[in-house]
This record gives sequence, structure tokens and C-alpha cells, in this order.
Amino acid sequence: MLATIDRFTITRFQYPRERPIGDSQVISHFNYAAALELHDSAGRTGTGFFGALFHPLPPRVELTRSFAEEALPDIRGQDPFTLLNRIGRPRGGNRRGTIFGTAINQALWDLQAQTLGLPLYRLLGGTRDRVCAYASGLDYHMTDDDFQAFFRAAQARGFSAFKIKVGHPDLAWDLRRIALLLDAVGPDATFMIDANEAWTPKEAIRRAHAFHAAGYTPLWIEDPCLRDDFAGLAQISQAVPFSHVNSGEYLDLQGKAQLLQAGGADLLNIHGHISDSLQAGRLAAAHGIRVTLGNTAHEIGVHLACALPEADWLEYSFHDYDQLIAQPIRFVDGYALAPDRPGHGLVLSDAARSAWATE
Repeated sequence: MLATIDRFTITRFQYPRERPIGDSQVISHFNYAAALELHDSAGRTGTGFFGALFHPLPPRVELTRSFAEEALPDIRGQDPFTLLNRIGRPRGGNRRGTIFGTAINQALWDLQAQTLGLPLYRLLGGTRDRVCAYASGLDYHMTDDDFQAFFRAAQARGFSAFKIKVGHPDLAWDLRRIALLLDAVGPDATFMIDANEAWTPKEAIRRAHAFHAAGYTPLWIEDPCLRDDFAGLAQISQAVPFSHVNSGEYLDLQGKAQLLQAGGADLLNIHGHISDSLQAGRLAAAHGIRVTLGNTAHEIGVHLACALPEADWLEYSFHDYDQLIAQPIRFVDGYALAPDRPGHGLVLSDAARSAWATE
């Protein structure tokens, strides 16, 4: 008989970031993070992660109350296999967002893989244990000196591909940042740019051609215009043959399907919810589109990247949260290595609970 979920633990963390992160639209100075642990009747613990970018999470007592009332009744006494295979029909009042959704899904996959004694990437069908990773600075608010120092340090750690933020009102600023990056890591380095929806389609096309004319050809341009401007994204893709359009990270599964149908992505960006990302990967494969893995909590996305044959890249943004995990994801020679431990292998550190947990 399969073990069932019988209790849970929520641990909340809050501390200043080592550097401010952000893009042309936002900036964040603090880590607001939490872990959800689902415990089963066999003594196993599955872990999922959630958090907030700009505002503190509710106090732990409120998170615990909310989860106990809103989420636990649907999973208590159930096994992860049943829950992960169950197809719901969200309609009316039960169609609500929750901060726990992705964390529950991650914890259930963790429990299922542990029950089978498999690393998560193997359970998901993966045959490789590593994927190319690129260094992402979330660097829009860095000074030029800090920007170059950051990417030189990333290169020293073995990274050979780099993504930077663009989208400044002044085209010359964007051009200068690309030049500073390539001055720091070498003119032949693989690089990507991320505008975070800063432009209209016409402006995105204008800037892409200006970069190209200056001798700068990014591997991809990420989120160049509004996420749901599917026609605009398709227009950019057609007008910029020398770079890929990478989009989709802000869209739910239905939105990703519409994006692909419109031809608005040369690369589909996925992350977070494991079950939805698997479905998105299948959608991308059906359209002949490859996928990239964006930022995921504690780089849990390495399992998806290793499992999806269409996935070539995993984003690594040097979030200062490795200290929260007993054995963080390893990066070697520009590759992210999937843990070979049962489950996803990301377990909260006991020392971190003592030093960093907050009420």
C-alpha cells in the first residue's frame, strides 16, 4: 500500500540580497522565500518552494493556517501518485490562484521519485544528468564596474554563456551594456538579452537591427514586447532572422499554447510548476520549438531540463540562497548537474533553519 500524506511543515526565510536584482521595470533588495514540506506515513518528506519578489510573505503562522484550511484537505490521506495523475476541472469559485500551487506540485513529484528510489530527472524520463547553463545577472541596476566584475567572476566559475538585461529608454545604454559584457568575457562569447517587455514590436525590431548592425548578435531576445501580444511576437520573430525570440515565461499553459499557435516563440521559456512544464514541453515539441528553463527555486528546473529533449539551456542567476539547501545544485564547466539522489535532492539545511528561518 502506498504511503499517504499526513502532515506538513512551512519554513519562512527573509534576508537582504547580496546584490539588488531587477530589470527595466522592477528592483528587489530582499529574499522572501519559503519551503513547504509534505510528510508521508512512511517517514518521507517532499519539498517544494515558493516566495515573493517585492513584499514580505505573510507570517509563518498565517501561512500555516492558510495551507491547513485551503490546501491540506485536498491532499491529506492521499498518495502523490494519485494526486499527480488527477485531472481537475477548474470552474467557478474553485478557479483561484494560490501561492502554494507550484510548491505542492514540486513536493509531490519529490515524494513520488523518493518512493520509487529514482532521481527526479530519471522519473521524468531523462537520459542525461546535465544541461548547459548560462550566467544571468538580473543586472539592470548594477553599475558598469559591478556589471563587468559580476560577469568576469561568472566566467571564472566556468560559464561560457551570459544573459544581460536591456530595455533602457536610451538605445545607446543598451549598446554600451552589450559592449561592456563582451569586453569582460570576450567578443566571441555566447550571449542573450532580456528586455522584460520594455518595447513595442516595432521598437524591438528597430533595436535588434541596431544591435546587429553594431556587430552584436544575441542568441536570443527574451520577452521583447508584451507577453500576450502574440501577433507582435510573431512579427518580431519574422523580422529578426539572426536572433531567436524567447518568450512564454509569464504565461500559463493555455497562454503558452496560444503563443505557439501564433508563431510567437522561436524558443519557449518554461519554469516552476513541474507538471505544467512537462505539458508545455510536449506542446513545444508538437510545434517543433525548443525550450529553455528560466529561473527556478534552487535550480530545481535542472530535472526538467535534463528530462526534456528539447531543452538546451538552464538559467542560473546566482541568487544567494544556496546556504538554505544541504546539497545545492552543482555547476561544473558551464553545466548544471542533476543530483543523483532519490527525489529532486533539494533538502533544507538544518543549519539554515536555525540561522535564517523567520516567523
